[in-house]
Amino acid sequence: MKTYIDCYPCILRQAVEAARMAKATPSQEHEIVLKALDILRFLPEGTTPPAIGTQVHRIVREITGIQDPYAEVKQEATVKVVSMLPKLQKIIDSSDDRLETALRLSIAGNIMDFGPNPNYDLWEIIQKALTQDIAVNDLPILRERLGTAESILFLGDNVGEHVFDKLLIKELPLPVTYVVRGDAVLNDVTLKDAQAVGLDKVAKIVDNGARVPGTILSKCSKEFRERFNDADLILAKGMGNYETLSEVKAPIFFLFQVKCPIIGLDIDAPTGSTVVKKGMGG
Repeated sequence: MKTYIDCYPCILRQAVEAARMAKATPSQEHEIVLKALDILRFLPEGTTPPAIGTQVHRIVREITGIQDPYAEVKQEATVKVVSMLPKLQKIIDSSDDRLETALRLSIAGNIMDFGPNPNYDLWEIIQKALTQDIAVNDLPILRERLGTAESILFLGDNVGEHVFDKLLIKELPLPVTYVVRGDAVLNDVTLKDAQAVGLDKVAKIVDNGARVPGTILSKCSKEFRERFNDADLILAKGMGNYETLSEVKAPIFFLFQVKCPIIGLDIDAPTGSTVVKKGMGG
């Protein structure tokens, strides 16, 4: 997905937020914003928002010297969701359709994003996701693919959300390889974050070799690209993965909350809605 002019204010907001997460001085904040403006001024055509975010967050790290500005909020998010696990598991156990309920919970967890939407009421989002219609609903097609595929490549997104993903993986009928970022960027899940909640107990965990808030295949490791190309079913969580993979021909299903009106326009779904969308080749 391309970057729209409407994305520019959000990118600048993220630059300021990341700078403050890294406890930047006022002069460092000013330098970060100016450099972010330069990125936007000279943006090559076809650049995706996660590609811009990659550059912005690299600038924050270089200027402040802080390699993981979101470390504290990631820990808080993990503790918060882990404390909810008994209640969430009970919701699945009492459901008539365990797979759909776990899928809806996993998508509800996608709200835990410090990119486009740092403010939310998690329990309110969970209740809404469990009951609202799925705005773009390719779940019936996904069910069919689950019956014919041999394994799943699951592209993770945010910390906190990854705890919800663990619940979904337990309900999936196929072996799962869970993919994390190559290193800390924004509040995205890394190998350390995944292991901390026991995702390695329900899936094989690999990293994609890239420090990008999405999946830009050209930036990923050769090993990951081979896994991606060989996969017969891919579940891609979050808007960052949608923004970077929406035009890639592969057996992908995108699972996310619409947290941005621009994404909503791109897929014809309102902000706040739930999406299970078949990608190109899905």
